[in-house]
Amino acid sequence: MASNDNILNLVKSREIDDKIARKVQSRLHVTEDLILRLGLERELEGHTGCVNCLEWNSTGELLASASDDFHVIVWDPFRHKALHTVATNHQGNIFSVKFMPKTNDSILISGAADYMINVHDIKLHETISVCTCHSSRVKRLAVCPETPSLFWSSSEDGTIRQFDLRAPHVCRSESDNVLIYLKHCFGKLAEAKCLAVNPVRSELLAVGANDPFVRLYDRRMIRPTTVPKADQRLLENGNDLTKSDHLPDGCAEYFVAGHLSSRDPVHRKHRSLASTYVTFGANGRDLLVNLGGEQIYLFDIYTKTAAQFYDFKSSPYYFDDAGTSSNECTLKQVQGPTHGYVNGTLELNRWIHTKVEEANADPFTSRPPLPRRVESLRLRANNAFENLDYPTAVRLYNEAISMSSDSAVLFGNRAAALMKRDWDGDVYAALRDCQRTLELEPNHYKAHFRMIRCLHELQWTTAAVDCLKVFKNKYPSHSQNTSCRALEKDIEIVASKIKVTDERMSNPWDLFRLTRSPQEQKWQENALDYEKRFCGHCNTTTDIKEANFFGEDGQFIVAGSDDGSMYFWERNTTNNIRILKGDASIVNCLQPHPTFCLMATSGIDPVVRLWSPLPQDGRKDDREVSNKDVAAKENQKRMKADPFDFVLMNYMGYNPDQVQPDPNGEDDDEDFMSRVPPDCSCRPS
Repeated sequence: MASNDNILNLVKSREIDDKIARKVQSRLHVTEDLILRLGLERELEGHTGCVNCLEWNSTGELLASASDDFHVIVWDPFRHKALHTVATNHQGNIFSVKFMPKTNDSILISGAADYMINVHDIKLHETISVCTCHSSRVKRLAVCPETPSLFWSSSEDGTIRQFDLRAPHVCRSESDNVLIYLKHCFGKLAEAKCLAVNPVRSELLAVGANDPFVRLYDRRMIRPTTVPKADQRLLENGNDLTKSDHLPDGCAEYFVAGHLSSRDPVHRKHRSLASTYVTFGANGRDLLVNLGGEQIYLFDIYTKTAAQFYDFKSSPYYFDDAGTSSNECTLKQVQGPTHGYVNGTLELNRWIHTKVEEANADPFTSRPPLPRRVESLRLRANNAFENLDYPTAVRLYNEAISMSSDSAVLFGNRAAALMKRDWDGDVYAALRDCQRTLELEPNHYKAHFRMIRCLHELQWTTAAVDCLKVFKNKYPSHSQNTSCRALEKDIEIVASKIKVTDERMSNPWDLFRLTRSPQEQKWQENALDYEKRFCGHCNTTTDIKEANFFGEDGQFIVAGSDDGSMYFWERNTTNNIRILKGDASIVNCLQPHPTFCLMATSGIDPVVRLWSPLPQDGRKDDREVSNKDVAAKENQKRMKADPFDFVLMNYMGYNPDQVQPDPNGEDDDEDFMSRVPPDCSCRPS
């Protein structure tokens, strides 16, 4: 925190300027210092099974928990005692519990694996309503203070249903409360896993399913309807995927990490991708998703960020097959949500000759010096890279870029470090960094070459071929080294296997046409890219694992993990700042208190844990994981492992991915790059 924004100055300013009160609250709600002091305050005992869901009331005075024991407990978190224990009518694990708004915290709703939703009056100790509309497990419920009588449910039957407690409701197979039916869009295997209501614009509903996409619906445009039996039979036979029924074209917007939009089941190897939790930030524009089998992604729903492939057609360096060039001088990115594809044709085209003296000039001689602090971080990151410590290098580059976001050298170096670290999504993140580098320095030939490698690793072969042609024509002196020739050979081998009529890897949208409705295909093709990515945890074992904002302004991100730990990230840098052991097996649920620096967590253990800042008395917290990079690296191995290899890795000490580091590996910093033989500089080890 800056010296003029420390606690004493903020409190003093609040005394003379009431406008700063909001700033004080948001700035001091949760700080990095408080997170570094966070420790176990108390374990709340009362359940006899796994605790699958937690929920604070609006004031933070009450905490509700629900479990595999079919009970809901309402706690006083400050006196550490149970106030109400509800023995529900559920006959399956309870996955979601919510306080109904503006009911004096007396009405609770719960959804479970028995397909039922129960409405409880905890003051009267009775269940006042049971909803049996769903035909599969109910995974999440959502409420909104602006509409206190409404709530929504997501189920593995593929439906999002809307309930109104004011209206009489009789459950039947064709209840007209279906807001969204995912099976109409992408087939009989569609499941709705989670949902969230925007706290600022309650008409916006985010839905996570058993695929990489997060769907944002405007429910004002959707009329609740039924799931006709005829449609159910057709969908079961897989014969009708052309209907989207009551969903108009403008009612939805999709979000997905750019590299995942093109992944078919073959490329996923032994993993399925499913959103296990979605939530909005307090500002209403931030959308956070914990993607099972992958990482955590943050989307900005108002900034239309498409996958950032370049369109060089407007550049004076673009030549078509006839050898003609545009006369325009602007180098631009593809605008809008195209993911680099327009009508099935990739917009990344040939970026040909600059003047020879421009292309061969050193692009780094005229760059302004970095601020002293940033330069220090860069040098430390370079040193970590030289020592093959790529996670540390990425972390330091992240911090440096947060202070200097217009430095091509930082983005270029981070791209190299990401490619060497090679965690899930790193290659695509490196591609984004290469594109940002070229925005800042168009003649950055190393970034251009790394871009080719990224496209090749992503199996976007047509794009890689085009980008390689551009590189060879623009930088003829660099195109003859061993690295370039080896990469060209690798690309040619893959390209030769692609049929002209079915370029599966180059245009992945063809894969969806057989299993997606035309409307769904359009929404997926127009899906928007992520803003930030958070790595280190593992989310492959359970499908209820949460990720949440921590701090009134969402300054930090928290999530559970399959290694029994909870992870804390600083949002701006995306760096992991702390790991705490939160369960003997798996941490699934993390719910921050609405106003205090207090966290409630649960997992496989039959307890609820409360975490708050502990005194600074010099004692070491035994629950803290000291080596964050090692923990994160092991989690990435766990996510990538074949299930059989995972068993061997856990029980026999076998690790198929363990290899000795290449002492001649890539060394990509701009200063020490010259000390590495050019033929080895960009060759994958």
